[in-house]
Amino acid sequence: MTALFWVIKVLTTGMGETASDFLAHTIAPPVAVGLGGLGFAAALVLQFRVRRYLAGVYWLAVIMVSVFGTMAADVLHVGLGVPYLVSTVGFAIALAAILVVWYASERTLSIHSITTPRRECFYWATVLATFALGTAAGDLTAMTFGWGYLLSGVIFAVAIAVPALAFRIGRLNAVAAFWAAYVITRPLGASFADWMGVSHERGGLGLGTGPVTAAWAVLIVVLVGYLAVTRADTEPTAFSGRSGR
Repeated sequence: MTALFWVIKVLTTGMGETASDFLAHTIAPPVAVGLGGLGFAAALVLQFRVRRYLAGVYWLAVIMVSVFGTMAADVLHVGLGVPYLVSTVGFAIALAAILVVWYASERTLSIHSITTPRRECFYWATVLATFALGTAAGDLTAMTFGWGYLLSGVIFAVAIAVPALAFRIGRLNAVAAFWAAYVITRPLGASFADWMGVSHERGGLGLGTGPVTAAWAVLIVVLVGYLAVTRADTEPTAFSGRSGR
């Protein structure tokens, strides 16, 4: 994966976090969740209909997974009163279960082997679980542990370097390193986005969730547009089936 992939991934996690909060405070929460679910479903239908990797389509799906995954995690805590520690553990178990079933069925968890609709179903289920887990984990550190958003972001920035270094020195294989880093991108981006958006009283910069969402969305559009034009994230060897992303 290119460095730009990880930059865009972190941006989508932050934008999904603030977009979810903005919608929940602007319109009725049930309506916001319903709209998020419809957007999530529509983006996935579009992704499954294309027969090759298209940067705009792929990242639209990731964005909608980010928004809806955030809403799913928030509903458990805000709507149902489930503690962040419980939801974090629950989502971690759900993610582990998806990965176990995926590996038992396909004998691989590599994103470069996603050449069939079934494997792509496993992939997006895993992605949704990582977003929900990351959301709960980020709120756990920021709110339950009392670390705040900025400190949480710094800690997750350090944490994401661990699988990268472990891979570089040969202590962790590429697939495990990828998914470990992928999970951490969620609380990393969300923590910094929340820090920028929330009020000074909550330890943030007070820029507002709406402006932060818009600013991060512009960055995403520019970077994804660059990928769409240059195809800088496309591997030299073309896949014979579906996208390897």
